Order: sequence, then structure tokens, then C-alpha cells
Amino acid sequence: MNITKEMGILEVVQKYPQTVEVFQNAGMGCLGCSAARFENIEQGAGAHGIDIDKLIEDLNKVAK
Repeated sequence: MNITKEMGILEVVQKYPQTVEVFQNAGMGCLGCSAARFENIEQGAGAHGIDIDKLIEDLNKVAK
């Protein structure tokens, strides 16, 4: 299964704990904040000005 931008942030972190570092390195260190509970990856990345395509690529690399 590939990680997509439509997936929830916490959903991805729960399935692939190794992605936490990728989120943090990209500038999304707020995985414990309330927004992470209901935002998908695209929404979270957009709020932080992060390149969504690069983030998804990096997440999928570590999830495999």
C-alpha cells in the first residue's frame, strides 16, 4: 500500500511509525497537536508550506 496525500496524518504514523522522522524533518513536528487528528497529509503540508509531492515520496520510501 502506498501512502497518499489524502490519508490522515495519524493514520500514517500509526501504520508506519518510522514516518515520524520524515514528518519532523519536513517541518511537521506537531504530530501530537489536535489538527493532526483530523487533517490529511495534504492539509497539514499546506498549512506548513511543505512540498506535498516530495513529502509523499519521502514517506513512501521509509514505509517500504
